[in-house]
Amino acid sequence: MKRHPQLWLLAAIILAAVLSASARPAGVNPYYLGVAVDVGINVILAVSLNLINGHTGQFSLGHAGFMAVGAYVASSITLGLAARFGGPALTPLLFAGSLLAGGLAAALAGLAVGVPSLRLRGDYLAIVTLGFGEIIRVILQTTDAVGAASGLKGIPKFTSFGWAWALAALTVYVVACLVNSTYGRGFIAVHDDEVAARSMGINTTRYKVTAFVIGAFFAGLAGGLYAHHKQFISPGGFDFNKSIEIVVMVILGGMGRTAGVIAAAIVLTLLPEVLRPVAEYRMILYALLILGLMLARPQGLFTWERRTGAKPGPQPT
Repeated sequence: MKRHPQLWLLAAIILAAVLSASARPAGVNPYYLGVAVDVGINVILAVSLNLINGHTGQFSLGHAGFMAVGAYVASSITLGLAARFGGPALTPLLFAGSLLAGGLAAALAGLAVGVPSLRLRGDYLAIVTLGFGEIIRVILQTTDAVGAASGLKGIPKFTSFGWAWALAALTVYVVACLVNSTYGRGFIAVHDDEVAARSMGINTTRYKVTAFVIGAFFAGLAGGLYAHHKQFISPGGFDFNKSIEIVVMVILGGMGRTAGVIAAAIVLTLLPEVLRPVAEYRMILYALLILGLMLARPQGLFTWERRTGAKPGPQPT
């Protein structure tokens, strides 16, 4: 696993694709299956945002906006074409095409916000991306063609466990290969010291825009999966709180740590479900747990130091 992580990830994609043939594995409680699908969707969101916030060192607060673009575009396509071309043989192709269209639309939105704003850094970039996410939400809330404030209903339930986890594995595979490639070293350089990277001739704006577009694409895929899993979407589901939820997964897992971000996405998706028996206090307890974890492990709960095997002792002079 350590020497060939890409091969293991590719094997996971193939396995999940095989499982996607079954919408509901036999003997599995539908509730638990739904939570497992939610976990897969959140893994896509967290890993894609980690490319922007963790590996490239930017701070985006508009990931829910890209998710909303993908959700509404994919849902509009399937609602318009499912009745006409949605036979059993064509349904997987229709669903895959709608997800791809949603991801591409989100990528275009990422390009639109990235080109004019990614010359900014730090708090200024966070404010711009936050404003972009809110603009998307308000536009959807006032557009009658997509249901306005009442949202879109009756979306076909195409998302299965296999679809969610196949795309989650694909997201991890693509991001891991990209970051560990020669080209991906540019993302790390921008993260470590943008001024030094620019002085070495690296086009930092291009790398930041690339990370933004790729992250937005996968957020759009996650939005399409989410819409075809819940079968109902509304602008309120993609507000500022949703963006913060994804950011918390990245920070809690450790910025730039793909394995840690995946673990954090799993934990933070399951935690509200575990707290359901105390429903009236669930969100309070959830917030307190997050605060406690961040105070105890500000560098990320799932980070660790690499052991070199060296023993402390006097150094030669």
